Amino acid sequence: MTTILPFFQVSVSVLLIALVLLQPRGSGLGSAFGGDTMLFASRRGIQQKIHWLTVFSGFSFIALALLSLLA
Repeated sequence: MTTILPFFQVSVSVLLIALVLLQPRGSGLGSAFGGDTMLFASRRGIQQKIHWLTVFSGFSFIALALLSLLA
């Protein structure tokens, strides 16, 4: 178990980096601090799928990191 966990963590981290790089330029952390010009615009199509895959990958990375601390 402890030898397989780092492999999954590296795989998820590479996927997370790729998904963050695929996101549109205007959807960074600046929107969290009030710098978002498209406040009420909704994501559609592939942008929405990339967004949710990024969120899922981020949570998966955190879960794997916590799991590797416990193992």
